Formats: sequence, C-alpha cells, structure tokens
Amino acid sequence: MEYIVPKEAKIAVLCGGMSSEREVSLRSGKNVLGALKRLGYENSALVDVSPNIMDDLKGFEYAYNTMHGKYGEDGCIQGILEILKIPYTGCGVMSSAICMNKEYTKRILSTCKDIPLIKSVFVRKGDNLKDAVKDLKYPLITKPVSEGSSFGMTKVNKPEELLKAYEEAIKFNDDVLIEEFIDGFFVTVGVIGLQGKEFATEILEIRTKTEWYDFDAKYTKGLSEFIVPATGLSQQATQKVKDIAVKAHQTAGCSGVSRIDFMIKDDEPYFLEINTNPGMTDTSDLPAQAKVMGIDYDNLVLTILNSVGLNK
Repeated sequence: MEYIVPKEAKIAVLCGGMSSEREVSLRSGKNVLGALKRLGYENSALVDVSPNIMDDLKGFEYAYNTMHGKYGEDGCIQGILEILKIPYTGCGVMSSAICMNKEYTKRILSTCKDIPLIKSVFVRKGDNLKDAVKDLKYPLITKPVSEGSSFGMTKVNKPEELLKAYEEAIKFNDDVLIEEFIDGFFVTVGVIGLQGKEFATEILEIRTKTEWYDFDAKYTKGLSEFIVPATGLSQQATQKVKDIAVKAHQTAGCSGVSRIDFMIKDDEPYFLEINTNPGMTDTSDLPAQAKVMGIDYDNLVLTILNSVGLNK
C-alpha cells in the first residue's frame, strides 16, 4: 500500500482523554502506536489528551485519533486540530458532532427513506417520562444520547423499571434516547475510504453470552463470539446492510472511517448508530472485519492514516 504520510513524519497518536471511554481509548492508542512503529513511523508517540493539549501537540505534523467519547469523538479535538492546521485521521468536526449524538444522527438519517430507524423518543431532563413513552412498546432500551461503549444503557422490560433506567442514563447525559428493543441479533459493518472511494467491510455478527451487547460483552474476552462474515443474514440482507452503511456514512458527512451498527430481526436490518472513531483494541470489531478481507491490523492502521486530509 502507498505511504502517503512520509515515514519521517512526527505523528501524535491521540488517546486517553477525559471521557468515560478513556481506558478503551488508551488500549486503542497503544495498539495503533505499535503498528505505526512496525510500519516504520519511528517518530510516532502517544499523546494522552488533557487540557494542555495545545502545548502537547507542539512539534507534531499529523494526528492519528484513537480517542472515544466526549472531547475526542464529538468534534472538540477535531476543531483544535483544524485551528492548529494538523491533518488528522477520521471524521471531521461536523460529522463527529452529529454522530456523537444518537438523536441528531437519527434526525439526519430520517431524510433518507431507505434507512430503517427504530421507533424512539428523545427525552430531556424534566420531561414527563410516562407521556414520552406512551406510544412505544415494551421492552425498551434507554441510552444517553452522547455516550459509547454501552455506558448508561439499560434494557427496560416493564414500566416500573423505566425511572431507574432513566436515572442511570442521566448520570452520563441530561438527554436520553429511549428506543423500542429489537429482539434480534447485533451486527456491525465498517466503512473505509480508500483512493477516493468508500466501501463497506464484511459484516460482523456478534453473539453474546449476556442478555444484550453491553460493556462487559464488548470488552471482556470470552463473553462475545465474533462471526465474520456474518452467517445469520440472507445474501439479500447482507447486501442491504452494506448499502445502508455506506449511505448512512455519506449522509452524515463521515470521512476516512466509520462503523455502523444494526440490529437484525426476521432478516431485516434496523439502524442503531454510527461510530466515527471505531475501537482498535484486541477485541474491537473493525480490525476483525478488516482481517477477514485480507487487511491485517498494520495495513488497516496504514489505510486509516492515509485518510488524513479527507475530513474537510
């Protein structure tokens, strides 16, 4: 693969930060740094993002963003990098800000008739919960609108459980998205930009030993089985998921790389969310999806690195 970023370039691998996903981000950052070193980028270094980030980035020419959650995936760090004129990987300011908010992502994607969305309501602090969910069918899923890694998410089986679940969600955000629970299985598909084109990876199907794909299932080895390529979809549904993923990526203004999550029920996909900075840990989805396509971890890192400058 072509090396667009010179090997002598000084690359800051941004990780850590101040979000609830800090520990996951540190794991992603360490893995990416190892790959960059193996690829010959000896001037790469980890930068644990802090309020001193403007000073910490002095001397660096490029930024490889492995941050997750608040400040790293919501347009904040992207805006700083724009001001400093440091090219960076992944999505830009606008798409990062939109996709970090699950409600506004759904509002943008609702402009496309062929992107199937789960019935939901958006609840702000002080709203009447009972009135808000009156048109939804139980069970429900409550989730903070701007968190990843399943933080603050709860499955609600009956009305008397709703308040407790809502209170768990608002520990993370004042705004909460409440969706009808799709009793199906979880799949995810990456979208990667390469040589001016965007393509979907193979679909990864996840079977968990937990009731649903929660934080423990995502980051504890042995609690989830990755099946890639997915076997639970028909050929027609497989192509449909890939097509919807690319369309969602483009509609939300994403660039470089993203990962789109779906629930599948009766061979029909239902959009869940867009991740604009997919995890790069040992148990993350995107590396597993790329591997089955013949793209090993190091070449996946190089592909994403080569996307710098596309996020305008």
